Order: sequence, then C-alpha cells, then structure tokens
Amino acid sequence: MDVFEYGNPNASLIILQMIGDHDIEMIDHEFDLIQKAVSDELCLIACKVDDWNRDLSPWKAPAVFKSESFGENAAKTLSEVLTYIGEKKQPCIIGGYSLAGLFALWAATKTDRFSKVAAASPSVWFPGFTEYIKENNIKAKAVYLSLGDREEKTRNPVMATVGEAARGMYQQLSEDMNVEKVTLEGNPVNHFTQPAERTMKGFAWLLS
Repeated sequence: MDVFEYGNPNASLIILQMIGDHDIEMIDHEFDLIQKAVSDELCLIACKVDDWNRDLSPWKAPAVFKSESFGENAAKTLSEVLTYIGEKKQPCIIGGYSLAGLFALWAATKTDRFSKVAAASPSVWFPGFTEYIKENNIKAKAVYLSLGDREEKTRNPVMATVGEAARGMYQQLSEDMNVEKVTLEGNPVNHFTQPAERTMKGFAWLLS
C-alpha cells in the first residue's frame, strides 16, 4: 500500500481516503476542492491499494463486471491503515468512492477510530453487504451516502440492486441511535461521472 499526504500534517483533523491507480491523477484536484469548501486546514491521507477488487473487499464474491472476482483482503488493508495512522491523535474521517466507499462503511463497523464516514456512490450492491450492515452496527457518529440516479438503471442484475440497498441502508442508519447524522444525496448522473467532485461533496457535508 502506497500512502500520499496532502495539506497540513498537523491539522486538527485527518481525512483518510482509499484510492486505486485510477484515482492518482484526480486526488490533487479533489483535495483542492475540499480545502476550498471548508475554512479549516486539513490533512488528507490517500492510501493506494495494489489490487482494487481484492484489497477493498471484506469477503470473496464472484465477478459481477467483466471477469475479475472479489477477494477478501479488506481486513489486512484496514490493519495497515490503522498502523499507519496509529501515532496520529487527530480525529479521522474515512471515505471513498465506489468500492472504496463500501470499504469505508465496512471499516466503520470494525473500529471506532473513524468518527465519520463519506461513502460516495458506495458499492452496496456487494453480495451479502446489506445483511452484514443489519447485523453489525457502524461505530461512526455521522455517515454520508450518495447515489447517482442512473446507477440502478443497469442490465446487470447484481449492480441494479444498488438503489434499493442504499435507500435501505439510509433508513437503517436513520433509526440507529449511535449515528447522530446521516444523509443520502442523489445526483443526476451515472456511476462514472465526476467521482472527485462527488467524493468532495461527502467530505464537505461531514465537515459543515
């Protein structure tokens, strides 16, 4: 796992985001957008995984797009992340886009190190994840969810469940006494449109 830091390392708050090779070119732009949206200095830690489908998946699942199946290395990835930020005392928000958003939600059930979660268009269609969240409470106090309006309009029967799953998760978290603040924001786009801007909106909402 490669780690990149942006902003002030001594800022009062850490934003931690899981990224892949496809995010490298946009992360500078995203940090600029986040910093412009809030007044306080920030530190963004971007953790780049080596294998997107393997390293961010909490358990094995068959391929739903193309031919690459999902691994079960999320626990190992989370352990590396917690080790890296172990000496940092600031509150930490975790977030990400797509499968990284799913990882952020899952990670928040495993540790209370993350005070808030920004899950932008998270892959909550992931087999078994809805049931998992029903049985494992998120420990974060605030959760941001978003969904592109066109994301569930797909011929892929697994990925088409994303809308129902996201709305169900929002309802569940709204009734969770541990979660003090939650939203589900809709965007009139498909899954692949403006990921940096949509992830920024999640972090900005949590920081407002």
